[in-house]
Amino acid sequence: MRLVATRSIKEGSELAKPIFNDKGKVLIQKNMKLTSGMVYRLRELGITYVYIKDEMTEDILVPSPISEELRIEAVQTVKQSFATYQDMDLGNKLHLIDKTNENMSKVVDSMIDQLRDDQEVLTVMSHILISDDYLFSHSVNVTMYALALATELKLPAKQIHQLGLGAMLHDVGKMFISEEILNKTGKLNDKEFEMIKSHTEKGFNYLRQSTALPLLVAHCAYQHHERLDGSGYPRGIKEKDIHPFGKILAVADVFDAVTSNRIYRDAMLPHEGLEILYAGSGSLYDQEIVRTFKNTIAVFPNGSTIRLNDNRIAIVVKQNHLMYERPIVRVIKEQEQNITPYDIDLSKELNLTVIDYAI
Repeated sequence: MRLVATRSIKEGSELAKPIFNDKGKVLIQKNMKLTSGMVYRLRELGITYVYIKDEMTEDILVPSPISEELRIEAVQTVKQSFATYQDMDLGNKLHLIDKTNENMSKVVDSMIDQLRDDQEVLTVMSHILISDDYLFSHSVNVTMYALALATELKLPAKQIHQLGLGAMLHDVGKMFISEEILNKTGKLNDKEFEMIKSHTEKGFNYLRQSTALPLLVAHCAYQHHERLDGSGYPRGIKEKDIHPFGKILAVADVFDAVTSNRIYRDAMLPHEGLEILYAGSGSLYDQEIVRTFKNTIAVFPNGSTIRLNDNRIAIVVKQNHLMYERPIVRVIKEQEQNITPYDIDLSKELNLTVIDYAI
């Protein structure tokens, strides 16, 4: 299968992966041939890339970090949990919130198990899921990245579980901010920005009252926008005062935010998201965490089309362990001319590098 931008899909292209909504309903089935109307609708829904069938790439597999079923369950669990917090007076209904958090705990355990069993690098664009609210899918993505990071950092199992809960709930405070402000396409004024920043304290104040959650989970909501140099919020604390969970979530949160479609901009590609993290490494984000994160992400996912430094065009076939910026690729064009495809292992051809996507 091959990853193709919706802006350049040809009519009649055949889907290699189904497209779901966040309730588990298949919107477009695998093997469906896309019409011009379908492609237009996908663009309207904010879908930037899809996987299509292609004779040259029928042997290329695109691993999913977690199953589609678990992802959908996780999105729904986050949605239910956030709604519970939004609609209830914590003072006399904590038992209902505690039950919701127990359900979330089970989902986190399932995510940990699947990520552990898979042992594959995370492929950022492996899921094509249309959510009716960015907030919920973002929470699940951040959880997936945080769990992978924590596992790579070899944190104890109990801490990984607590971090997973904190990641799922890190943005719960946004449920108390108007959608008009959250989804504003233009620049926020000072008052609106202060409202956005308040989600960290609102989330912390609600989460710390739950008897079913460790206090560290509440601190994930509190600290995920803090930065090493003190330029973050809500307290502007510096490196030594930021909990390791806050440092992990800062990286996971920013990466998913910039590589996701938003109302006001298109998604960046994975290597562009990593460049943002590296630009802030040591000043905004913890250097070890950024370096470790790079080892958990497929910078150039399987099925994506890339350009080499000698201008050959190739498709990524397979990842090389711990050398994810140097995958095995299938060359399909030389000097902009189609050729008989052949594979190259970039971990062995060190004179060649990937310079950009050619999707």
